This record gives sequence, C-alpha cells and structure tokens, in this order.
Amino acid sequence: MAFNTGLSGLRAASVDLDVTGNNIANASTVGFKGSKVQFGDLYASGFLSGGSNPIGDGVRVQDVTQSFGQGNISFTDNGLDMAISGDGFFILNNNGETRYSRAGQFGIDKDGFVTNNQNMKVQGYTADGDGNLSGIRGDLQIETDNLAPRRTTNLRSDLNLDSRESVLEARVNRLGEVSVEDLIANGGDEFVIVYADGRPNQQVQIPAQVDDGAGGTRDISAREIAGILNDLTGVSASATSSFQFEGDGGGVNTLDTALANPDFSFTIAIDGQNVPVAANGVSSKQELVDAINSSSSSSLSAQLVDAVDVNGDPILDGGGNPVQDLRIIDNRGSDLTVSYGNGSTLTDYDKVGDLNVSTDRSIQDIVTTDPDDPAVTSLVATGYDTGELSITNSFNPLDQRTYNHATSTTIFDSLGNSHELTQFFVKNPSPGNGVGVSEWSVYLQIDGELVAGTDTSPYTARFNEDGALQSVNGDANGEIVVADWIPKDPDGEPNGADGPPLAGEEVVTPIPEPPTTSAFVVDLGNTTQYGATFGVNDQRQNGYSTGRLSGLDVSDQGVIFARYTNGQSKSLGQVALASFNNTNGLSPVGETTWVETFESGQPIIGAPDTGTLGSIKASSVEESNVDLSAELVNLIIAQRNYQANAKTIETSDAVTQTVINLR
Repeated sequence: MAFNTGLSGLRAASVDLDVTGNNIANASTVGFKGSKVQFGDLYASGFLSGGSNPIGDGVRVQDVTQSFGQGNISFTDNGLDMAISGDGFFILNNNGETRYSRAGQFGIDKDGFVTNNQNMKVQGYTADGDGNLSGIRGDLQIETDNLAPRRTTNLRSDLNLDSRESVLEARVNRLGEVSVEDLIANGGDEFVIVYADGRPNQQVQIPAQVDDGAGGTRDISAREIAGILNDLTGVSASATSSFQFEGDGGGVNTLDTALANPDFSFTIAIDGQNVPVAANGVSSKQELVDAINSSSSSSLSAQLVDAVDVNGDPILDGGGNPVQDLRIIDNRGSDLTVSYGNGSTLTDYDKVGDLNVSTDRSIQDIVTTDPDDPAVTSLVATGYDTGELSITNSFNPLDQRTYNHATSTTIFDSLGNSHELTQFFVKNPSPGNGVGVSEWSVYLQIDGELVAGTDTSPYTARFNEDGALQSVNGDANGEIVVADWIPKDPDGEPNGADGPPLAGEEVVTPIPEPPTTSAFVVDLGNTTQYGATFGVNDQRQNGYSTGRLSGLDVSDQGVIFARYTNGQSKSLGQVALASFNNTNGLSPVGETTWVETFESGQPIIGAPDTGTLGSIKASSVEESNVDLSAELVNLIIAQRNYQANAKTIETSDAVTQTVINLR
C-alpha cells in the first residue's frame, strides 16, 4: 500500500514540476496563459458502500487548468500589434482551421493579409471601397493601392459675419469726359467738399498754371489735379489722357494718307518728353498700334476702335463697314502731344488729361465754383451732375476695399487637381426700413474666375433679427449650387476633368453618387450674423487628391485605418473577437492558440468594445500572465513534495526489508 501511495505522490509531484516548469519557460511568451495542477485524493471504495478502509490510496492529477486572467500590456513599435484589454480572443484562420489566440503580434504577408507569426490570417469584418464596414466576416487584407481622388460635391461653411460692419457704399460723381482744358481756360476752379455728417466743408484751389521749374509757368496737368484732390478726406481722383485721331481733330483720312506715304513720320511726347516709337516703315494703323505698344513707356498704350463722327455716329467705308480709328492712352493723365506727317512736316496735336473723381459715403456733395466769383459754377461743373451722387456696391475681388469679408478653401476636380475657392461677403443696405432683417451679397470665385453667375448677379444672404440665416436667394437651406465651373490648368485652359452639366440638365442636391459633372454645393446653412468678429468656425469639403499609403492606425474598436499622403484616412476592416461561455473548456494546441471544444461551447463573435468583449490597444501586446516569483516558490514546493513522496517509498522499503530479514 505505502509503495503505491508514494508512487502516486511522485507522479503528481512530477506533473506539478512539469506544469510549473512550462509556466516558467513561457514567462515571456506573448499572450501565454499560465496553468495550474489540480490534485485529488484516492480512497478504496466498494460498489454499495464507502468501504471499510479509511486509509487513502494516494493522490491523482484531476486536471491541469489554465488561468485566463489579464496579462500586463506593453507598448511596441509595430502599428499592427494589438492587445486585448478585457475578455475575448483573436480569431485566426489556419488554412481553414479556426483558432483563437490572445497573442496580437501581427504583420502583413506578401498578399496584404494581416497574419500572425505562423502566417495564420486574422479574421474580421471587411470594408467596401468607400471604407464602410460590413457585417461580413473574412480575412483582413490591407490594400496598398493609391487612393483614387474624389471630386468636391459639397462645401459646408460655418461662418460668422460681423453685423457691426458698415455698408460699403461708393458715392461716385459721374464726371463723364471732363476736359482739363476747360479748367485751364477758366483760370482754375475751386472745389468745395460738403460732408454728410455736418463737419466743416473743405475747399481747395486748383490753379490753371504751375511752375515749370525753369523760371516760367505751364498749364497744370490732369495728373497734378488728381494728386491735389487725393489729399482731401474722402475723395479719390484719377486721371487719364486719351487721344483719338478722328475725335480729337487728327482726322482718320488724314492719318490714312500719311501712312500711305513712305516718308511717314510719327512722334509722341509725354509732358514734353519724347517717347521713342519705332514708326519707320509703318504703313498701317495696326502696325502703328504695335509700334506704340512696344515703346519704353509703361503708361502708354494704343488700340484700334470704331471711328465715330462729331454726333457719335459710326463712320463707314465705301463698303458699309466701320472705319477703324486709332486711340492712344496715357494712364497717368500726363500732357500728351501726338505729332505725325511726312518727313519733317509734322502736325502737333496736344491732349490734356481727363479727370475722374469718386468719394466715399462720408461726402454729401462736391461743388466746383469760379474762384473769382463763388456764386458762378465753373465750366468744369458741366461735365458731371453736381448734387446727384450715386450709391453702389461696386465689387472688385482685387480690391479689398470693396468687400467686408473673404475666406478661401481648396476644392478638387474629378482628376484630383486642387483649385482655390474664395467666398466674398459684401454687406448690403438693409431692405425696407432695416428693422429685423439684414442682407449680404455673396460672390464665389475659383482660381480667379467668378462662378455660380456671381460675375453678373451675386447671391443674397438674408439674416433675421437673431442673427440666424433666413435664406440664400430664397433657399431656406442656404445652399448655392455651382453649376458653371470648368476646371482649368494654370494656363487657363480646360484640364480634362469633368465640366459643368449640359444645358437644361437639372442639378439636384445633395449631388447624387457617383457624380458625373463638376457641379457642387456651397452650404451656408450654419452661417450667422452676430455682433462679433468675422470668423470661420468650420469649413469642410468632401473632395481630395490621390494619395499613397503612408501608415496604418488601429482604434480601440479594432478598426484598421489606412493613412494616405493626401491627409485622408479610410477604414480597411475591423478585427473580430470571440468569447466563450466556458473559457477553461478551450483546448490548447500550441503556438499560443486554442481551439473550440464541446466543453467550451460555441464562440460568441462580435466587434471589440461591444457587449462583454474587451477593447483593442494598438501598438501593444499582452504579456504572459505568469507570476515568475510565485512559480519559483511552487517549484520549491513541488520539489519538496517529490522528495517527501520518495521518502515514503524509501521508508516502506526499509520496513519490508526488515520483515524479509526475519528468520
């Protein structure tokens, strides 16, 4: 009896040593779960009773159970390494056999499948081409192809327009063609500026003659008058000098005759200084235009226009076609002298510049009077309508003074080319009595060209008394459909991308997928008008250029995201996890994997961080849950147990030997 008891103890202690040694050997194995031996005592018993012998028969190993407690999570430098924090197992496809593991050391094979170190494929929920996750489970695969571009079909702008901004009104004196010659002939004029806010009037004397710098005098130029007026508060003036042969006395036929002569001569002087013009050999008006435009003067230009007579009627040739006249312009308003003829016989034509004056909204009126008799309106006053100042919002995207706010964003065409869209906002005078409603004009520009018809008529955004958007051109959703955009290259030519819809083709919103034109929607529905500084709270568009795969990220829900060089990301799939009602019923099959058994029950499969399943920690692995210190102590205990059971056998042997030695 004692021999069998001791022998069973040796066997049990040996198994304990084996299990403890296996735990110690796998103390650094990722995803390993430590095991523990469970023992049970042995007693002899009969069929109908508990037996009459209370002395035990030794010990037996009842089971070797694994502890599925959470192991420590450590970080790695591999983006596809995953650790499960909580319950669950990774699902692996081992050539058709399904295995389960807690070891999340994953990589990518040559075909792009996510695999472990033994080339078992990781199972998960696959995604479609747009990155939408499905409920279909399969092998997770990483697509390394370039991300195809996506055209912009929607731009949402969340803006605040500053309600404190003033209306950008431009009060313009309609000067027409005002000749400075009249001012000089009148001996000069006095400009009186009348302000709308009641401040004192400003007066400025415009002399007819100025110092020529050589001890004499000369007539004042339009450029000099413009400089004087620009010094006045609220006044803006510009000057140009324009000479037209028919309109200014040169005569079209006279020029034609001169050009037909081989000795044709031509000169231009600006403020008395000759400008070299290569007119030798010129025989047509177009050649003369080209020669003038090729001169060294940056302010001088020439062009052909239709000739008109003194009544403004077109001059026709013998065939009934318009006669082409030649116009020369100096954009600085200098004194222009044009001389032409044959050989040394030249006729001079002097042209004094024309004056254009505009004012801002602070000015109520401009009055020009004779300085010798203020009661007499000067001759210059006949050139424009005094006391009738027109108010306009003259928008110019190149002039920041003509709009209150602007913001730009990048959009994309069907080829993935980027383009710059700029939104301009101009505050309008309030409609009606101005109570409870405000209006802004909206202009849209792409790559320097106005679109959505805003080159001729801007959109009108209307806000209520609370600053909320009421409508854009009557649309309560605040949508602007851009249906006239032709994507172009840097040279201004169509770049081959999809263009606008065909004439008569209706554009519905939202733009249906897949889009087939360049039409897109600018959504201003979240725009407000509060008494706060203009700000862009959010601005999003759904287009992007093509991109190459630059990295992978994994979320807590196990979603694998691909990052691309164009700044976009797309979900490629989601890792699936499995749990069991009886985890201890799983059967270990090596490679830190388990298989399903009858005792474990069927797997419960779902997405990470749902139900009782744990979450995923990316770039991490779960370490072995073996407590090395405890295992070393268990090793000592197993050793002592083995020695003690061996001592039982030794003692029993000694007793038996004593009996044998009896004689």
